[in-house]
Amino acid sequence: MTGSTRKIDEQLEAASHACSRSNTQLTELRRTVLGLVLQAERPLTAYQLLDRLKETRRGAMPPTIYRALDFLLDNKLIHRVESLNAFMPCEAGHHDCAVQFLICTECGQVAELEDRSVSQALDRAAQAAGFRPSGTIIEIEGLCAACAEA
Repeated sequence: MTGSTRKIDEQLEAASHACSRSNTQLTELRRTVLGLVLQAERPLTAYQLLDRLKETRRGAMPPTIYRALDFLLDNKLIHRVESLNAFMPCEAGHHDCAVQFLICTECGQVAELEDRSVSQALDRAAQAAGFRPSGTIIEIEGLCAACAEA
């Protein structure tokens, strides 16, 4: 078993325990889809995930993947990167997370940040304007360190 396989297995076990604590179930299908998201080198769209799922579940249809993704999103096990319409793992495994995404326009890598001061500043500014935010998604496009250096 490689280090990355071991890490993915540990993440899947942690997700299973988190679901148990919240009285939900990480079914075999949901676990498989989460595994596909964890294995990916970059965020994948629902249809890319469906194509990978069909390698082991030939009859999988779009509703199959969308139901699994909805569950994983609702349980904060994955994130949806809105501008890419793609999904990536919740790296820190946090449940009430305020995250920001750094999206490299050259290589497609997405880094997850959790800087609460950014979210708090936006919440304060919104409240000062009389606005009550229900959610915040911050996506910053640019070049990652490796691409900027190249």
